[in-house]
Amino acid sequence: MDKTMNVSTSENKMGIMPVNKLLWQMSFPMMISMLVQACYNIVDSIFVARMSTDAMNAISVAFPIQNLLIAFAVGTGVGINAVLSRKLGEKDQESVDKAAMNGIFITIVTYLVFAALSLFVPQIFFEKQTTDPIIQNYGVTYLRIVVGMSFGLFGSITFERLLQSTGKTTLSMVSQLTGTVFNLILDPIMIFGYFGCPAMGIAGAAWATVIGQIAALVVSIILNLKCNKEIHFDLRKLLPDPKIIKMIFAVGIPSIILGSVGSVMVYFLNIILGRFTKDAQTVFGIYFKLQSFIFMPVFGLNNGAVPIIAYNYGARKKKRMTDTIKTGCIGAASIMVFGILIFEFFPHLLLSFFDATPEIYRIGEIALRIIAIHFPLAAICIMLGCVLQALGKGVQSMLVSFVRQLIVLLPVAWLLSLSGNLNVVWWAFPIAEFASLMFTLFFYKKIYDKTIKHIEA
Repeated sequence: MDKTMNVSTSENKMGIMPVNKLLWQMSFPMMISMLVQACYNIVDSIFVARMSTDAMNAISVAFPIQNLLIAFAVGTGVGINAVLSRKLGEKDQESVDKAAMNGIFITIVTYLVFAALSLFVPQIFFEKQTTDPIIQNYGVTYLRIVVGMSFGLFGSITFERLLQSTGKTTLSMVSQLTGTVFNLILDPIMIFGYFGCPAMGIAGAAWATVIGQIAALVVSIILNLKCNKEIHFDLRKLLPDPKIIKMIFAVGIPSIILGSVGSVMVYFLNIILGRFTKDAQTVFGIYFKLQSFIFMPVFGLNNGAVPIIAYNYGARKKKRMTDTIKTGCIGAASIMVFGILIFEFFPHLLLSFFDATPEIYRIGEIALRIIAIHFPLAAICIMLGCVLQALGKGVQSMLVSFVRQLIVLLPVAWLLSLSGNLNVVWWAFPIAEFASLMFTLFFYKKIYDKTIKHIEA
């Protein structure tokens, strides 16, 4: 019997709804939830900064490990999203179900590996980054909790991606908002000790983060089981299927590497900046928190575009794909223009949220203004990159990231650091993003000419 026989002949909204309306309907809930998540990241750091500059520095130095967790979780989710959305477009229910359950299997295995690494990696990591025993102690305490209990992070991202893959982005937003609200409420309570809770300091910040992630996981599982009828959750399909796992990893592994490259970049850039002053490392950490407020909505737009492009690629609808790409690029560029204006005109205000010292103000105002120059270029790179992801060309996305962060940014930052002028080092970001844009345009033209252009033929 044809395996698509039991699938409803009704078309998913990703194949029929007007593209402009569809993209914003798909993206807006994720943009809002990611904005709230960005606010949580900023507020989380603000509370930690109230403890001490050393605590804030420890959180900044810990970022590469946290980013590595997110890279594995999101990369796997991107693979699941692309495969599942494509199979929905092809009306292949069996593969839809297998993609979902094998994605959950991969998530479980990934968490167990990181849980084991949490026993010894944090200590080694901080010993390589700083010789300050106070910062080391703060950082190791924070990472052991966040990494060791990261099942909430991995699970929530996977189940949220399942909701996104079938167009239920509003439900995905509910899950993310739940985790964020829990974290925001618990942060001050557990860090400073309110309402009978002992003051746990930086450990409290870690536990607030973990509990928020677990809350998001619980809600996302419930929403999938109750509302995501386009996926049949069958534990028998949790057993690994090599063919499906290969398809997920074809997109997922390059995305994981792409995200992990950011961790490598931050690790080595912190070493370069540390040769000037630890305040430079703190400024860099603050920048990463602040820029997420601008980048997260663009990534929300990206996440909304990926399943639309993948679905219509499976359904062989070329115009809907190109309309999605155009609308996404215009929307992303508009968001980034807003971001560059804030960073250029209000850097002092942005830094004031983190109890900045005079030295951090001096370094940070210059840094934020220079780095923000690359925002509009990044918008185009992000949105064209989602085309590569949706069509299973994750290797090209990975190469673009390598060019930007390892091949260009780090060597340029190191060369500029030889001048002895810290302010010059920040120019590595705009230079690297320009190189990234050139490579992104090259790969996009190549995939358009080879694949998209000939779909209707």
